[in-house]
Amino acid sequence: MSAPHASFNIGRRGLLLGLGATFVAGRARLAFGQAPGDRRLVVILLRGALDGLFVVQPYGDPALKGLRERLALPEPGRRDGEQEGLLDLGGTFGLHPALANLHGMFTANEATVLHAVAGPYRSRSHFEAQDLLESGSGQRMASGWLNRALQALPAGQQARTGLAIGTGVPLLLRGPVPVGAYAPPGLDRPAPELMYRLAALQQADPLTGPAFAEGMRARGFVAQTLGTPERERVTFATLAGTAGRLLAEAGGPRVAALELGGWDTHAQQMGRIMGPLRALDEGLAQLKEGLGAEWARTAVLVVTEFGRTARVNGNQGTDHGTGGVAFLAGGAVTGGRVVADWPGLAEDKLFENRDLQPTQDLRSIAKGLLRDHLRLPEAAVAQAFPGSSEAPAMRGLVRA
Repeated sequence: MSAPHASFNIGRRGLLLGLGATFVAGRARLAFGQAPGDRRLVVILLRGALDGLFVVQPYGDPALKGLRERLALPEPGRRDGEQEGLLDLGGTFGLHPALANLHGMFTANEATVLHAVAGPYRSRSHFEAQDLLESGSGQRMASGWLNRALQALPAGQQARTGLAIGTGVPLLLRGPVPVGAYAPPGLDRPAPELMYRLAALQQADPLTGPAFAEGMRARGFVAQTLGTPERERVTFATLAGTAGRLLAEAGGPRVAALELGGWDTHAQQMGRIMGPLRALDEGLAQLKEGLGAEWARTAVLVVTEFGRTARVNGNQGTDHGTGGVAFLAGGAVTGGRVVADWPGLAEDKLFENRDLQPTQDLRSIAKGLLRDHLRLPEAAVAQAFPGSSEAPAMRGLVRA
């Protein structure tokens, strides 16, 4: 499977960025938000359910090979024919060899692996689980946890109003704080002259006037930051690099959400997962490069809606599961660790006799980043994750 890609224009005919913007490139999407201070937060949503037991293999667990058969990769330092061994994560766990850039961040103490994690829900439906993951709740909500966190900022510190065109942002950033959106390829986009005429007509309207004005202002910001290429071929990696460059700007956004699909590996997983893995790994490298010096003030949270079954199915793939893996990366992250209250893979330890038993709540990870990285007050964290007292904010995820 090749990395997802599409073509789009950035700049003069393409982009409106107010509070945020959404880029769509095949299975990848990007949205921005604003937060006070110099710290950056990026959330990458892996849609389709990443198999955490495959990507971060607990090779030290004696039950792994019996469950995983051909999906069990060679231990670190070994090979099996053309199959490279896992990348060492300090013993017991190994990282898939396609994630070399992420492993480099791990060895540089800029990445952390969090294993046996899940949200508060136990749904195996992609659509329901993705909604619950982004809403930050055990029940569906109309807004996302990151938008609610930004909403709780003091007056004057919220992001500027934006204008949405063509497509909405992920639920993660949807809610009372308005966001802008980029129209994906294939949709007709108005000429700049028409947009400026519309902005002039709406100038006196107290609601739409400021939104149009902010959208026009943002067009200039993006064109100045990215330039105005005639046509650019976009992969997740170039999208992530663009995000990094915009986040690095002094007047740019401070929060970004990206999406990467292709993780629903019911059949022939060993080969099918390679494209998304390489796209993710290259995207993380391009994000870091785009951020430049601001990488030191950045935390990147990589999450998926649920894990996959512990046992391999008859098609050499895996089905919808529960416990999975999450990653943290960035110069602000306390890295070089695997954080896991490991439940084990013995049959009597599996959730419903089929899945990795989750022992960490994804809400605790996100709450820890909001509190200790973005330094939001407790009230803002509580508003982002209502009714989550059973999932306290995790400490020690970022540097003091």
